[in-house]
Amino acid sequence: MRPAMRLLTMLERRPVQPRFPGIARSNVHGRFAGVVLAIAMLGGCAVGPKFDRPDQQVPAAFPEDAGDLTRGPALAGDWWKLYSDPRLNDLVDSALARNVDLALAAAQIQEAEAVVRETGAAVLPEINVAGNANRTASSSATALPSPAGIPSVRTGHRAVFQTSFEIDFWGKLRDASSAARARLFAQRYSRDMLRLLLVSTVAQNYFTLRSLDAQIAMTRTTIGTRDVTLKIVGDRVNAGYASDLDLAQSRLARANGGSQLRELERLRSGVEHQLQTLTGRLDLRVAADSVAGNTAAGNNVLNLPLPALPPPGLPSTLVDRRPDVASAEQTLVSANAQIGVARAAQYPTFSLTGFLGGESESLRTIIQAPARIWSVGLNLLFPIFDAGKYAARTEQAEARQQQALANYRKTVEIAYRDVSDALSNLRQTIVAETDLRNALAASREALRIAQARYDAGYSGFLDVLDAQRNVNDAELALARNRQQQLVYTVDFIKAIGGGWTAESSITATPPASPRS
Repeated sequence: MRPAMRLLTMLERRPVQPRFPGIARSNVHGRFAGVVLAIAMLGGCAVGPKFDRPDQQVPAAFPEDAGDLTRGPALAGDWWKLYSDPRLNDLVDSALARNVDLALAAAQIQEAEAVVRETGAAVLPEINVAGNANRTASSSATALPSPAGIPSVRTGHRAVFQTSFEIDFWGKLRDASSAARARLFAQRYSRDMLRLLLVSTVAQNYFTLRSLDAQIAMTRTTIGTRDVTLKIVGDRVNAGYASDLDLAQSRLARANGGSQLRELERLRSGVEHQLQTLTGRLDLRVAADSVAGNTAAGNNVLNLPLPALPPPGLPSTLVDRRPDVASAEQTLVSANAQIGVARAAQYPTFSLTGFLGGESESLRTIIQAPARIWSVGLNLLFPIFDAGKYAARTEQAEARQQQALANYRKTVEIAYRDVSDALSNLRQTIVAETDLRNALAASREALRIAQARYDAGYSGFLDVLDAQRNVNDAELALARNRQQQLVYTVDFIKAIGGGWTAESSITATPPASPRS
């Protein structure tokens, strides 16, 4: 403050030519203009802290990789199209066009854009037009009546251009504008993250729906097999070749199959309802076209291809692409700028005020020189005693900046963990598919042997029922594992912010149907 006040004192003593016509040639006006010019030139003493992006403190590469699989092309931004399912593409398009959460985010961005324009306008002068017309009467019976020749009833008209302009000496207005702009960027990144989450949720629900379709088809096939078995056992009981226990066990197996089918259909309805809400299409019906054993069905969950996976040692810097990380960083930028706003409130505030216009008894003469009026002034507001209020506000701003910093670091850590988890889950489910296929083949062979032994009378019917149940469980496990693979690919895409670019990446070959 002291250097600035000394400079103002020097300028006050320096004669400057008058700038307004009709004003007497007085050094006072020149000095005033010099003071204004000096304050405007010095309006760059920002007191807010400079923003430095914090270190992320994460490893340079992820510890997990997807294993040695066939290399394929990198993933594009519209990654959901690589699953080659027109129905999924239609659902995603509907969600992006109709989802109410996206509409809410768009409205919040519009609000943030308006706030940026408002804070940006504060650095420029505000010019208004003011006018009034009045007719007044003064009393002639008072102790001091109006002088002779001045009528007691007078008419007055006044029209002026007036302005008020706070000089951004300490960078308060610029920091406020920067904070609003950072909040806008944070809103946009939050919208992008919401869009990514929406598309990911639609895709994962769709894969769950298709997995349930495959499981329902498999269960219906199993029920058909158990119906045939039940008839055969009934005939054997009537012929005296089987016991009533075998018949009761066969009926129990058939009833359990029906109960399992009802539960899968219930789960499917819930997932379909979720897709209705996500896409904004409450009348949505996704046809159950997946048929067990139909390897040509493109929407069979077992035929949906896995998109390209990352090469080993994927750089952890890809986490920077996540919209939630970018949003957290912009929130930190905004909080950092708010410290400058709070600190500037502890320093003097300089503002210019003035008006230029005319005042006359008649409107016809209001713009003539004799009626001209003007005023220009410099206001100073300097908090001398505030009981620590402004210092407390600065401490609050600094504490919010520390909170934003902690939230940023936490977001980065979560992003790194999400990528690592997705890579690990995806790798394990891909490797597990071989074991599940071997288990399915073994269970089918066991069923063939158990059926042959029962028909020959060498074993009981319970062995056949156990073998049938094992085949059904193995088929369902394979379908669920394929669903998990698809879901984990989406988890990975979501974890790195949607798509990536690389010279090479990895893909998995779609397996055949478990009933082929």
